[in-house]
Amino acid sequence: MSTTAIPLDALRGSGADIQAIQIPHVRHPDQEAAAPVRHPVVIVGAGPVGLSLAIDLAQRGQRVVLLDNDCKLSTGSRAICFSKRTLEIWDRLGVGQPMVDKGVSWNLGKVFFKDQPLYPFNLLPEDGHERPAFINLQQYYAEAYLVERALQLPLIDLRWHSKVTALAPREDGALLTVETPDGAYEIDAQWVLACDGSRSPLRAMLGQESHGRIFRDRFLIADVKMRADFPTERWFWFDPPFHPGQSVLLHRQPDDVWRIDFQLGWDADPEEEKKPGNILPRIRALLGHGAQFELEWASVYTFACLRMDRFVHGRVVFAGDSAHGVSPFGARGANSGVQDAENLAWKLDRVLRGQADASLIETYGAEREYAADENLRNSTRATDFITPKSEISRLFRDAVLDLAREHEFARRIVNSGRLSVPATLHGSALNTPDTDAFDGTQLPGAVLADAPMRRPGEEGTAWLLRTLGPDFTLLHFGPTPSWAQQLDGVRNLSIACEGEAHAAQADLIDAQALAARRLDARPGTSYLLRPDQHVCARWRRPDEAGVRAALARACCAA
Repeated sequence: MSTTAIPLDALRGSGADIQAIQIPHVRHPDQEAAAPVRHPVVIVGAGPVGLSLAIDLAQRGQRVVLLDNDCKLSTGSRAICFSKRTLEIWDRLGVGQPMVDKGVSWNLGKVFFKDQPLYPFNLLPEDGHERPAFINLQQYYAEAYLVERALQLPLIDLRWHSKVTALAPREDGALLTVETPDGAYEIDAQWVLACDGSRSPLRAMLGQESHGRIFRDRFLIADVKMRADFPTERWFWFDPPFHPGQSVLLHRQPDDVWRIDFQLGWDADPEEEKKPGNILPRIRALLGHGAQFELEWASVYTFACLRMDRFVHGRVVFAGDSAHGVSPFGARGANSGVQDAENLAWKLDRVLRGQADASLIETYGAEREYAADENLRNSTRATDFITPKSEISRLFRDAVLDLAREHEFARRIVNSGRLSVPATLHGSALNTPDTDAFDGTQLPGAVLADAPMRRPGEEGTAWLLRTLGPDFTLLHFGPTPSWAQQLDGVRNLSIACEGEAHAAQADLIDAQALAARRLDARPGTSYLLRPDQHVCARWRRPDEAGVRAALARACCAA
């Protein structure tokens, strides 16, 4: 349990309450020990990624020390766009619903060129999903819900005012030096998980660097409090009359706060651009000179697309912005980091329980490096399209935008930030390749698509993802084979469509047959799902030997 007192009423309060929290320091008993105390897992960084990782591990029964060098939650809205996949992960961690209740849900957006709308888009055009494509929610709210959940879990030891100043890796872990207001002490960690942000001190302590591109452009973020009747949509302008030659993005957040991003150009002075006297005229030009608003927070950032060469360094593992960083358009930073956490948590849990060796952690590196490369490609392409650096590039972009008014093919080329979707881990060593023919996107390596379900004899919707187990799950479109019930650590779920002969004995009724359609399932089809809800194998007619082999492969035991 955390030794730091946090006022829970403030965590449940307004944005102003949350940002005003000053967490007092409490001396930890580890500081009284004669020798460094050994802990199985130490996470450095209590942002959304570190908190999600700590909660996931604690829910799996692992003790976690979570260190943060600050005495408060984040200030300013920072990350605001949290994706459907992140919400599904947070549902499993017990915080998804408060995030959705507070956040602004959206699926729709519009793209503008100069003073004209080009086209609308819908990021989730089909029904049958519990969560929206995105919610917008200030990062301090997200952190508050995560901290509140962490404080409910006695296996999480949350220590604020704890700055890691030295890291000495060893074959069986690492020795951390932690600076506090009461002086320094050491922690002996079996595993160190670095979630300490884009400027990661732990990365520097290991002598590691991130490599990639830094783009010669700057953007201003302005959080503006105002009452406006704009729809809850993502609006993006190329070369608008109120900010000629540049780009602008508008998003709605809770509490009547609107996020506005203004492209500034490389020559802009960041400190000058953050001054209210320079920000307010830009906002008035967008909203109109009679608009009533208050400036809540502002920041200037530079586009960068970077990652470490490797995320796993012995017993020190990097996740989130410490491992990879992308430009903000596309909402790929925090969302990718939370997916890092989910990928790592179940694997580390199995290693700590002696159910797998450290080679399973190496697959975290391979899979999430692949996902980071996909995010970097998409972010780089968006940046190049949004901020052309030559006259030829600008002419090409503007020609595409003109064509996009009338032509669907051109709209597929327009890139105002390809928005975050979970990576399909095509080449993962944990996948069992198909031996049967399937259609659709739910191939090995994909995240399982949600679908509405019904439990036999009950009213209401039981969403598919919420029925999955914390370990492996075997979905059967038909009765569960008797041999499958003998598989250790596997939840079996029998699914039937309405009216099928075995529907009364099934665990779930595929009420709209959406799951069967999305998974191209026929009677007898089975899907094996990892603890992080990725498909790792599927069969038209599974047998015990094939399923056991796929389970072993998915745990690096094959």
